[in-house]
Amino acid sequence: MTELNLLATDLEDDLRAAVRDFLADRCGTAAVTALYDGDRSLVATVQRGIATELGLAGLLVPEERGGTGATAVEAAVVLEELGRAVAPTPFLTSAVIATTVLGHSTHDLVDALAVGESTAALLVPLSTAPRAPLPSVAREDAGLRGSVTSVAGVLESDRLLVPVAADGGIDLHLVATADATVTPVVSLDMTRQLADVELDGVHGELVLTDAEASIRAGLRAGAALLASEQLGVARWCLEATLAHLKERRQFGRVVGGFQALKHRLADLYASVESAAAAARYAAAALAAEDADADVATALAQAYCSDVAVTAAEEAVQLHGGVGMTWEHPAHLYLKRAKADQIALGTPGAHRAALAGMVDLPA
Repeated sequence: MTELNLLATDLEDDLRAAVRDFLADRCGTAAVTALYDGDRSLVATVQRGIATELGLAGLLVPEERGGTGATAVEAAVVLEELGRAVAPTPFLTSAVIATTVLGHSTHDLVDALAVGESTAALLVPLSTAPRAPLPSVAREDAGLRGSVTSVAGVLESDRLLVPVAADGGIDLHLVATADATVTPVVSLDMTRQLADVELDGVHGELVLTDAEASIRAGLRAGAALLASEQLGVARWCLEATLAHLKERRQFGRVVGGFQALKHRLADLYASVESAAAAARYAAAALAAEDADADVATALAQAYCSDVAVTAAEEAVQLHGGVGMTWEHPAHLYLKRAKADQIALGTPGAHRAALAGMVDLPA
């Protein structure tokens, strides 16, 4: 096991400040709420800003291929801030999952992804866990044929990475999104809207043969770093609720002075700090290609998923009536937390995987 540094560096602090300032300027909660009314103009703004203005699309791409040669630790910082702002961007699906999958190839799409010229999505349901059976479409004489439901990142992509059943394994084909039939789905979390995709005789370009290990590596990177996004959701909920309870008065007293609410906030604070440790460890283990990376990923996902939901539920309840309204942003965080809870594997699936990895008796 590698000795991992879990303390934030000055570079990470600067990166966090840059992303937070950008999102505060371009991604206000009122604009995010408009997504639920069908206005998706914010998506392109945030996507362009993150990918090209801040140059973060190529974080995980080596410098010699046009990226910045950073690691999962820096990507985790970005995702924590994206979660803190419930930002609608395909960073997780393209810059993390698709880029990691394609990183095992020499295809020049990696260079295009690195500079934000292209955006890609892996054609699997968002709920697919790193160790779960992988779906795939069929290859026929007429082309690729099959359908995949509830895929994230498709609506923002121009390329699809398609797992295709092959003799004894899975190949990876590249398909233009415009050649597929894409049906947007009304999703619980419209900041990461899902879509159903059908391929009907589409001709794809073979990118990787025997690609199962590459696909699972992409899903593992996504699951490990999704924990940081969930941490960002939980942190905003805790901070916003604490600020509200310090100001809200009832019966002539500040509401936050009631002992019962202090206990709830203290419990939530302890959970969020524990989630920060789990998410940080998963990112550091992934960056170091540590032998403990699988364990750290399963642990972080199993824990951070539930903490994010708990924090969002506490935020809605402790904001009282205003927390239940459409105008207050608490609902955005609750929807993101609930959707993330089943993304890339449920907490139960990750706990079951973790039990096997650490030889925990059933």
